[in-house]
Amino acid sequence: MNSSEKDQLLIRLEDALESIRPHLHVDGGDVELVDVTDEMIVQIRWKGMCESCTMSAMTLRAGLMHTIQGKIPEIQGVEAINGQTLVVS
Repeated sequence: MNSSEKDQLLIRLEDALESIRPHLHVDGGDVELVDVTDEMIVQIRWKGMCESCTMSAMTLRAGLMHTIQGKIPEIQGVEAINGQTLVVS
């Protein structure tokens, strides 16, 4: 993927994350988009209360992964660089 395509993908990913952020903010947490790999794995960083939350794996699977793939089906997985990785098979 070239630089322009990656920039457009990052914008689409930020948009997808914006739709879930209000739910994270309620509990004092947040998520930061770090990057997307050539293998279409989204890298995020948990912030705030999400860093130590025991439910972050469930949030990654049911919230982030579902939301991102609903808007951007070509994404193959989501990796929390300070947590778990979920890859679609």
